[in-house]
Amino acid sequence: MSYQPQFTITAALLSRVEGIAALRERIQGAAVQVPWIPALQKDTRARNTHSSTAIEGNPLTLEEVRALEEGATVSAPVRVRREVLNYFAALRHVGKQAAKKRLTHEDIFRLHSIIAGEVMDQGEPGRYRTIRVRVGKFLPPAPEDVSGLMFELLEWWNKEAPALSPVLSSAIVHHRFESIHPFADGNGRTGRALALWELYRRGFDSHHIFAVDEFYWEDRPRYYAALDAVTRAGDDLTSWLEYCAEGLRQTLERVWHRMGELSVSTAREKVVLRPRQEQLLKLLGKRGGMSPSELWAALKVSKQGTLDLLRPLMKAGLVKRVGTMKTGRYFLK
Repeated sequence: MSYQPQFTITAALLSRVEGIAALRERIQGAAVQVPWIPALQKDTRARNTHSSTAIEGNPLTLEEVRALEEGATVSAPVRVRREVLNYFAALRHVGKQAAKKRLTHEDIFRLHSIIAGEVMDQGEPGRYRTIRVRVGKFLPPAPEDVSGLMFELLEWWNKEAPALSPVLSSAIVHHRFESIHPFADGNGRTGRALALWELYRRGFDSHHIFAVDEFYWEDRPRYYAALDAVTRAGDDLTSWLEYCAEGLRQTLERVWHRMGELSVSTAREKVVLRPRQEQLLKLLGKRGGMSPSELWAALKVSKQGTLDLLRPLMKAGLVKRVGTMKTGRYFLK
């Protein structure tokens, strides 16, 4: 028997889902012509990482989170830095697994291990909890029930969720995971990463440019209240789905605005990208800083060929070099 979510498609929810679909179509259509998508992807990773870890109390600013991804030194305790680097690694993992059709317990364990490695106060990374936990006034299920409840959730997710809009299925996965609270620690970050994974694997965020966690972070009391409201409503998810749909709509509006800003201000002069330059920008977007030798090895072109690709990108303000010509590294601006 699989989990069966309870909810009603209200007029408000339907209106938000329809608005989201229209916004997404506009963004997807424009993204085909946008050469700076890698820069937007990099910005989105930083925003999602900052927001999801900040919700759990991580004190680093967005700029410090960005600096950490680029390998810069940030003055902060080891655990604080590890939480952020772990989440970056989790987002990269989810991105690589976006095409996975069926998720298993092992996939959940692997994601949690990446997120919670070396930062757990209790329990073990990648293993369901063996202790009772409390989340505010909410008492999650007993540890002996966790594995069965997760099995039911996975059955629903793999078999029945594809019949729903990903706007709804991602929100349902998010809430049900948090209500089971299957791990002793790290459930919030893992649940938000799973919701994002659902958007990725359903092809909703095919470019990985939606920083939904920013919406939750900006009004944390409302986020927690929306989670709690489901319990008070007898596990009816309707209000939660309306809340998440509002968040996704606002997120897409921000993406559209950022795309407009980049089109005006990022490139100092117009540059028509060659296929190799598009590949180069994607590499920098995925890996962060890269040395010239790493770039020419990945692109399979000569050193001079790599520099010829880089010069117009640097002139246009899309790429920057940190360090000297010989020892420096190249980053998206």
